[in-house]
Amino acid sequence: MLEGKTCLVTGANSGLGRETALALARMKANVVMVCRDKGKGDAARREISKESGNESVDLLLCDLSSLAEVRTLAAEVRNRYGKLHVLVNNAGLFSFSGKTPDGFETTFAVDYLAPFLLTNLLLELLKASAPSRIVNVSSVAHFSGHIDFDAIRRGGGVTGWGAYSNSKLALVMFTYELARRLQGTGVTANCLHPGGVATNIWRIPAALTRPFLKSAKEGAQTSIYLASSPDVESASGKYFENEKEKKSSEESYDEKKALELWDETSKIVGLST
Repeated sequence: MLEGKTCLVTGANSGLGRETALALARMKANVVMVCRDKGKGDAARREISKESGNESVDLLLCDLSSLAEVRTLAAEVRNRYGKLHVLVNNAGLFSFSGKTPDGFETTFAVDYLAPFLLTNLLLELLKASAPSRIVNVSSVAHFSGHIDFDAIRRGGGVTGWGAYSNSKLALVMFTYELARRLQGTGVTANCLHPGGVATNIWRIPAALTRPFLKSAKEGAQTSIYLASSPDVESASGKYFENEKEKKSSEESYDEKKALELWDETSKIVGLST
C-alpha cells in the first residue's frame, strides 16, 4: 500500500520512531527520517536501509525545540519532495526543567508546539498528495492534563509530569480540531497512546523499568497501523491504543476549548489564525 509513497517520521533514530521508520521502509515507502543528532541519525538511516533492503531512506536534521528550525525543516520538505503521504509526529520529550531558545518550557515546545507548527506548514503538501495521513503520538498521560490558557501564554507554565500530560492533552485536542478542519480534503488525522514503552524518553535506568514496559517494536505497532493499514484509511479525529479506537479524556472533546487552543497556539508560533 505504501510502495513509492513518501512518509516522514520525526524522532526517527531510536525507540518508537526508529521502529516506525523501519516498518514503513519495509513496506517500500520513501522514508524521510527527522532527527536532531547527525551522527545518530546517519547511523540509524544506514541500519534501517540495510535491514529493510530499501535505499530510499533520507535523513533531515532538526532540533524540534526551535520554532525556527521547524520552519526550516518544513521548507526543506516542501522543496525536496513533491508529495507527502504520511506524517508521523512521533518525537517526544519528558523534561523536569529548561527553556527553549524561544522561551518556552521544553516539553511543551517539543511535544506540542513543534508538531502543531510542522503539521500546519506541511498541510498544503499533504492535501496535494491526498489521500494522506497525519499520525500524532500522544499518551495516556493526557488524562492527567488540563488546558490552562494563562500558562500557555506564559510559554507552557508547569514542568515535569504536568508539562508532559498537558502537552499530550493539547496534542489530542489539536488532532481532533485538525480532523474537523480537514473534512473533505482526503487527509486524515488521528492520535494514539503507544502503551508504556521502554524508550529513552523517561531517562530512568532501563533495568528498573524494562521488565514492566513494552519494547519499542511493540509500542510502535499502533503508529504503524494508523500510518499504513487500509482498515483506518477513512478514520479521522480518533484516539487509538493497541490498534483499537478508544475514548480519550472528557476535556479532550471540548470543541470550544479546542478552537481557543488552536488560536492561541497559532499566535505563539506565528501562524495566521
